[in-house]
Amino acid sequence: MTHLFGIRHHGPGCARSLVRALEELSPDCVLIEGPPEAEAVLAAAVHTEIEPPVALLLYCPDDTKKASFYPFAEFSPEWQAIRFGLQRNVPVRFMDLPQAHDLALRDAEVSAPLSEEADSPDEVAEDDISGDPLDWLGRAAGYGDGETWWNQMVEERRDSESAGLFAAIQEAMTSVRAEIPRKRAPEAQHRENLREAHMRKTIRQAEKDGFQRIAVVCGAWHVPALATMPSAKSDNDLLKGLPKVKVAATWAPWTYGRLAAASGYGAGVLSPGWYEFLWRNQAAEASQRSIAWISKVARLMREEDIDCSSAHVIEAARLSDALAAMRERPAAGLDEINESIRAIICMGDDAPLRLVRSRLIIGEKLGRVPPDVPTVPLQQDLEKQQRSLRLKPEALAKDLDLDLRNENDLSRSHLLHRLRLLGLKWGEVKGTGRSAKGTFHEVWQLQWQPEFAVSIIEASRWGHTIADAATALAIDHAEKATSLPELSALVDRVLLANLPHAVEPVTHALENLAAIAGDASQLLEAIPPLANIFRYGNVRQTDASLVGHVLDGLVTRACISLGGACASLDDDAAAAMRKRILATHQAIKLIGKDTHLADWMPALGRLAVLAGTHGLVSGMASRLLFDEQTEDADATEQRMSQALSIGNDPSPAAAWLEGFLHQSGMILLHDDRLWRILDTWLASLSDDNFTRILPLIRRTFSQFPGTERTQLGARAKYSGSTTSAPTAIATEFEWNETRALKPLPVLEQILGL
Repeated sequence: MTHLFGIRHHGPGCARSLVRALEELSPDCVLIEGPPEAEAVLAAAVHTEIEPPVALLLYCPDDTKKASFYPFAEFSPEWQAIRFGLQRNVPVRFMDLPQAHDLALRDAEVSAPLSEEADSPDEVAEDDISGDPLDWLGRAAGYGDGETWWNQMVEERRDSESAGLFAAIQEAMTSVRAEIPRKRAPEAQHRENLREAHMRKTIRQAEKDGFQRIAVVCGAWHVPALATMPSAKSDNDLLKGLPKVKVAATWAPWTYGRLAAASGYGAGVLSPGWYEFLWRNQAAEASQRSIAWISKVARLMREEDIDCSSAHVIEAARLSDALAAMRERPAAGLDEINESIRAIICMGDDAPLRLVRSRLIIGEKLGRVPPDVPTVPLQQDLEKQQRSLRLKPEALAKDLDLDLRNENDLSRSHLLHRLRLLGLKWGEVKGTGRSAKGTFHEVWQLQWQPEFAVSIIEASRWGHTIADAATALAIDHAEKATSLPELSALVDRVLLANLPHAVEPVTHALENLAAIAGDASQLLEAIPPLANIFRYGNVRQTDASLVGHVLDGLVTRACISLGGACASLDDDAAAAMRKRILATHQAIKLIGKDTHLADWMPALGRLAVLAGTHGLVSGMASRLLFDEQTEDADATEQRMSQALSIGNDPSPAAAWLEGFLHQSGMILLHDDRLWRILDTWLASLSDDNFTRILPLIRRTFSQFPGTERTQLGARAKYSGSTTSAPTAIATEFEWNETRALKPLPVLEQILGL
């Protein structure tokens, strides 16, 4: 006899009732909604070293972009059903449509890799209808939404009745499927029909194999379709001739963040951390459960240096119980507890509650899989290096400050840079140096993501070790590169990753492309990445001379072509060119070669006086010449006077001023002559011209630090300007002193004078 157990994915109440129902039934076969190809790796579910949340990863070895995840948490009903069967030597079979067909069908419908639409075996059926079925049921029961209703009725309840629960779920879903209007694409409807046909086919096969008590665990939505069986011929005809691809299966660590609905996972839940708490405290009284959860919140608050006393915990627990009583609910749920925490502990402030949500309600727990699960050699090499370098994958983001003079930290840096080359961005570089000084510190932010399991499988086609794969991929990118900045950045990344076998092919490709490149913009963009090689060369034990002669040629050619590249630029192009020139200037200074500076500074001098150059660029060139003391104050004063001459159009003059000041007004505070030139120019503008250039001037001065703006304002007000600008504000009417005195008695009474 077949027994149907309709569950909600990742529901602790469903899981608890399911375990009790299975214990009462004592089935001789358990059928679970899941991919049949994963049965080969199911034994790992009872391994001592596995720790949920984990996911079954189904992928096509020939095209790793075709992949699906089937996540499980400790409180997932399917996970408990799997462990129930395996621990009792009861046959466990998966009955969903095989991924060999599903991936092939999905590839025909949409080519997006790793779509969250495929993460759940049940989410398409629940999301393609007009509204969430739980919302329909919740509103019918008088609740505002289905999530609250389901939590109260199923997940947070404490009674031990199980058979009645699943019978009620079947009745409710039968009514919903019959009454809710369907709005789904033909492809989605066809896929659901295929899935349910295969589920029925698996049930028939189990009955044919002689099993007497068959437990079927599936999404509640599918129960009505399995309760009434059509003819076997109709299902077989529907499943006949489906496309097929090769599929492999393994386990991968998962996180609560990815299990949450907020991540975009269609079958996700709102509060994985809360659900784990409910699962582990299922025997506790409701009042004790509330106190235990609020105590966890209090512990988190104290860890984050937020005041939270025992009195806060007691009052919050009392308030949550009072709220539940006012709402005629049997016990305080998460909504009541959150409201009491906001009112008592957070003092009405939502900011601490957001911390509670991310750290406790959702949580960032990262699961663990046994070391003997099937993995590609690249995964094995990564795990080996993670252990040897003591780099543990964690779901929570954390900072890692590496001292590159230390051998272990240098090896860590090499590994992280190699992984980034492979597209696995476990770490993001936040900066260099504890105070952005020195080249021997590198600051990373690390956060492990579950989808990296697929990235590793995809990258395995390049090699069996991280170093070999990154080398092969870098060489392939170098051979296909058509942009000089792209190749220049690739050289930098290869040296940062310490890939000696890739250095020669990549630098050779850079030399070949640099020899024919004539675009000044590309030349300028290629120089800063190569300058980084000189900055890191000694510390990273790399040979900076590998690109030294290429860099020499790039700087020389950039200096020659700089003037032509800056002629006739519009505002947007001028802003982009200014960024390139500033980055190149900093790079050349960083390199520190006199020959480079001897070519670069005269090029800036020609740019500062070149006719037709945008004011933003020529003003910036004049400022760089002044800062580097290539031109004295007299020459700079003369150039500023010419640019801000009364006879010039105010808009180009304002652009020149923005380029010259370059996000810093200190030069105006320390040089009286430049201050007077600017003051005289502003005072000479007509009302119309001043109104026209005012937004440009405000934009320029808004980029200054607050302290500089304050000092400039004070100087403008009190320094005694030499101009003849009036000190009083002119008005179109004269003061009526009699009328002005009338409010004074009222003001005196209000102010108590």
